[in-house]
Amino acid sequence: MELLLSRGRYRWVGLYEVDRAAGTVTNIVWSGPGAPEYPAFPIAMGLTGAAISARKTVKVGDVTTDPRYLTAFGTTRSEILVPVLDVAGKNVLGTIDVESERPNAFSEEVRVLLETCSNVIRLLWCR
Repeated sequence: MELLLSRGRYRWVGLYEVDRAAGTVTNIVWSGPGAPEYPAFPIAMGLTGAAISARKTVKVGDVTTDPRYLTAFGTTRSEILVPVLDVAGKNVLGTIDVESERPNAFSEEVRVLLETCSNVIRLLWCR
């Protein structure tokens, strides 16, 4: 978390676990100035819900223009949500959430890096 946070000078990085049976998404670890505003929420809510539903990365350059954004910090301008998929690519096990105070803070290079990270951390869910 700290490496991702400092590498891009982002404000907040979190890792969430998806519990389909309970219909919830729960924060399991974070790094930044404060705990998440929504430590647990329904699976279909927010940008996280969009990433889970699509099983694809959701990148928003200006969250103030996206009604799906769940306000965590009033000064967040951009956010990227990367799903952590099972090996078959069918189920979302978790998500990586990164927020920035800068608009359009996430380049394609960052998206690729975070998607690579999601493939590596998939092992956290293997039992």
